[in-house]
Amino acid sequence: MNFAQSEHHELLRRSVRDFAEAEVRPHAQAWDKAERFPMEIVPKLASMGLLGIRIPEEYGGSGMDTTSYAICVEEIARVDGSLALTVASHNGLGTGHVLSFGNEAQKRRYLPKAATGEWLAAWALTEPGSGSDSASLATTARRDGDGWVLNGTKMFITQGSVGGFCVVLARTNPGVPKQRGITAFIVEHGTKGFSASKHLEKLGCRASDTVELTFEDVRITDAQRLGEIDHGFQDTMQILDRGRISIAAMALGLGRGALEMAVTYAKDRHQFGHPIADFQAIQFMLADTKTELDAAGLLTYRAAWLADRGERHSQEAAMAKLFASEAASRACNRSLQVHGGYGYTREFNVERHLRDAKICEIGEGTSEVQRTVIAKHILRA
Repeated sequence: MNFAQSEHHELLRRSVRDFAEAEVRPHAQAWDKAERFPMEIVPKLASMGLLGIRIPEEYGGSGMDTTSYAICVEEIARVDGSLALTVASHNGLGTGHVLSFGNEAQKRRYLPKAATGEWLAAWALTEPGSGSDSASLATTARRDGDGWVLNGTKMFITQGSVGGFCVVLARTNPGVPKQRGITAFIVEHGTKGFSASKHLEKLGCRASDTVELTFEDVRITDAQRLGEIDHGFQDTMQILDRGRISIAAMALGLGRGALEMAVTYAKDRHQFGHPIADFQAIQFMLADTKTELDAAGLLTYRAAWLADRGERHSQEAAMAKLFASEAASRACNRSLQVHGGYGYTREFNVERHLRDAKICEIGEGTSEVQRTVIAKHILRA
């Protein structure tokens, strides 16, 4: 089933799919095994417009809509979750925050470099002691003359060591309720006191750069403050709404890729004198997977459609991410089951998809957080 809404979206889907097949699929398994961020793919992503998906053309970007953003992430995830996560986080979080809340000078400085891949973008909210309770962050930013001094630690930061700049959320006013005393700042790579203190070894998405960041008396000017003072958490909630659409799309792509692998294997593998695709047990797994992924696609692209219309979509984004991420894990698990013992080995890609899919149930709000968001919307009605 195809969820694109226009001929333009259809052409985009085919273009990104062809790119993923030619430039990503042949290398994804090796990147994962080496746990290495593939910097060599960055210029190719930029040339395809995949690093400036939502950045307006006046800043060197592609100026695409949210539906296009979801299509791009989905098609890359179909062959590689790590690179899909890179594209999703770079476009949706780091550059997305600058695009949505930056002033003109900040947009002119950071967006063109983000679109060309000269600077990848990181986004630092989560800390060792604050995950789902993100407003409890302990990183501080205190006034120092006409600038600021940042101190603290951030955890699980995508593009943290390879990014050219990082959007950092820090507490600026401890005297107000925790959600109201947080401000966003832009910190450039190479700033004194700013470092990637630890590279994290992960279950999946191993070719995505994920690190712990440390800020030790990092001095920045007020020109690097992003948005209004003490309004960073409210801005962050808007960023996460759109980001959850991209994670739903990533999950959808991973699930679809796993289903395609299961279908191919089921037709090729013979047992008891028949292709295993002839057996009802296999057919039921494929049928359940196809049904769930089509439902996930409808939820995902409904949320994207609402975002493109400028309508509220917080509940719809949460529903899409919740259902798509859990459906993707089931799809990958069923696909591995179809592959049997071979699926448990690294000879086949399905085990990588299963490992990669799990992060979609955790990043940008766990499944439990999504259920809480949805329930709050229901109870407000």
